[in-house]
Amino acid sequence: VQLQASGGGLVQAGGSLRLSCAASGRTFSNYYISWFRQAPGKEREFVSALRWSGGSTYLADSVKGRFTISRANARNTVNLQMNSLKPEDTAVYYCALGSRAIVSTLRSKSAYDYWGQGTQVTVSS
Repeated sequence: VQLQASGGGLVQAGGSLRLSCAASGRTFSNYYISWFRQAPGKEREFVSALRWSGGSTYLADSVKGRFTISRANARNTVNLQMNSLKPEDTAVYYCALGSRAIVSTLRSKSAYDYWGQGTQVTVSS
């Protein structure tokens, strides 16, 4: 499985960005595609998840009301729409695919088998 993340960049506080994660290669009957982020000197943290079958979505408390995860029109692609961005959202954002993740584990990095290369998001104040 290959994951290609795109859409990062530099934006002012209050602005918006949309990240995309395109999955290719081996297919699974059901899986989660999720976003994590890692700021300098910090642990990689969960941001959002989408269950491909059924479309259930999950968001970290820190981004609720500002971020939305959804399936894109393109095959096996997930978008993360980020609005009202804050300087504390600055991080490298990674998409990940977990074929064995379940609701109780989807916020954990260990639930994911495949990771994309990361895309930088910088929010200036």
